[in-house]
Amino acid sequence: MRLDEVRDLCYITPISNISSILQRGILSHSAVRQLQHESVANANVQQRRALRTVSLPNGTSRSLHSYVNLYFCARNPMMYCLQSRHCELCVITVSPDSLHANGVVIADGNAAARLTRFYASPGGLAGIDAELVYARSWDHADPVEKDRRKKIKCAEVLVPDRVVVGLFTGIVVSRDESSEVVSRLLSEAGVNLPVEVSPDVFFH
Repeated sequence: MRLDEVRDLCYITPISNISSILQRGILSHSAVRQLQHESVANANVQQRRALRTVSLPNGTSRSLHSYVNLYFCARNPMMYCLQSRHCELCVITVSPDSLHANGVVIADGNAAARLTRFYASPGGLAGIDAELVYARSWDHADPVEKDRRKKIKCAEVLVPDRVVVGLFTGIVVSRDESSEVVSRLLSEAGVNLPVEVSPDVFFH
């Protein structure tokens, strides 16, 4: 993947977390667990992520849970599993400028997967298959190839500790009613961001 191929990055979260996020930014799993919030993360996956250390060729390492995980594409296997809850969810879009922040890491697939590799950003984009990341489907007749594509579809940008509100570019929801709620929360927080209604992102 080239830098000019990167679209807005994506953070999937319940709408109920928006007010807190607009105050504090998007916090890492380690930081947010001290705050009241709602999570849609799979518990088994989070157990694996809790044990994962992100190690780079330069010798630096830190726990996966100390990063905010952003997807290249929100219409991915995680969202597919959550499609029945689309009314509760939104996607916060984040500027690709975040790729240049200090300590950002590129994961060439789901960061919890055993064979996923980690690279320093933005150079690590070269290890990302843009065609598969942005593909509409990860399905394939060969189950091994399907698993590979599924992993790549969930490639991540890992931002240490926090993504600041100034890097947000918008919020995507699945229906008009959700748009009205999010628009009200933005107004109450004094934050001006566009709200897009896109059922397709949520598999609807």
